[in-house]
Formats: sequence, structure tokens, C-alpha cells
Amino acid sequence: MRQGSDSQGVIRFRATGGLLLLAHLLLVGWLTLRPLDVPWTTASNLQPFAGIRADLSLGPVEAARRIGERLLLLAPLGVLLPMAGGRLFVSPWASLARTVAAGALISLAIELAQTGVPGQVLDVDSLLLNTTGVALAHLLVVPMCRARLRRRKQQRVRVPPRPRDEAAQGSTPTIPRVGIAP
Repeated sequence: MRQGSDSQGVIRFRATGGLLLLAHLLLVGWLTLRPLDVPWTTASNLQPFAGIRADLSLGPVEAARRIGERLLLLAPLGVLLPMAGGRLFVSPWASLARTVAAGALISLAIELAQTGVPGQVLDVDSLLLNTTGVALAHLLVVPMCRARLRRRKQQRVRVPPRPRDEAAQGSTPTIPRVGIAP
């Protein structure tokens, strides 16, 4: 929505996206960076897919809950980051790449910050699942919403037909150029 003449609408759209993004990041920070009161903690998981395999061994219901939590934790960023950017006419692949990269960096920052919080440990599978959640949310929502907003914008921009009494009267007459005398 950035390009166009509706600057107040664009500003409101971007401001709403920015506020929702800030609120979501504060919620994620509160959920992931608060200390846990546990007698012991597991070792950090630095081997990709080891934690996912361990979750799958717990049974389908528990595995779906644990994997789903990590997929959904940062998934709203897939929609909120493009919304805060406010671009309507942008390459879908570039938008996906920017959003997934930003989601991966935010997830990495959260995982690294967890190393300093009592009871929290680094888990590379959380990084993978959080980033996958951002990508899935972006792919499922953003292209469809942008197409809808572009259609709405094109409908607003269309010139209404002329009334019958002001119909076109042909081409404008022109006067041939007259040379300047010496």
C-alpha cells in the first residue's frame, strides 16, 4: 500500500502493523525469556531435528502440541512484518525472503538470549520450527491479502464514465505552424 495517493490510509496501515508487531514481540519475549523455577535443565540441543525426533517419540498428541507451539510462536511475524513495511506492489519472492530472514534473525536472537535465563536452554529445532512458522504464515496470508488490496485500489482509481451531455466531441483542432519572417 505504500505506493499511491492514499497516504493517510498507508500511514494508518503501517502504524497498525507496527503496533501489532511490537505487541507480539513483547508477548513472545515474556513467554520465552522469563526464568523457570526447575530443579535441573536439559542440555542444549545443537543437533538439527534431534528435538523433533524426541517430540515424535512422545506420541502423536504430545508431538503435535510441542511442534505446533514452536511453529505458531513466531508465525504472526509472517504477516506483521510485511504489514509494518506497508508495501503493496512488491515481488512475492523478495517479500518472502525478507520476512523469513527477519523471522530467522528474531528467532536466533531469542534463542541466544535464552542462554542467559535460568531454566531456559538453546534449541536449534526451535529456531528451525519458528522460521518455518513465519514462512508458512507469510505464504498462506500475505499474497492473498496483497492481491485483494491491489484489486480494491484499482477499483477506487478507475475513472467514472462521462455523463451523456459531456460526451467527447472529437479531436481538438490544431493550427498549422506559421514560419517567422526574416
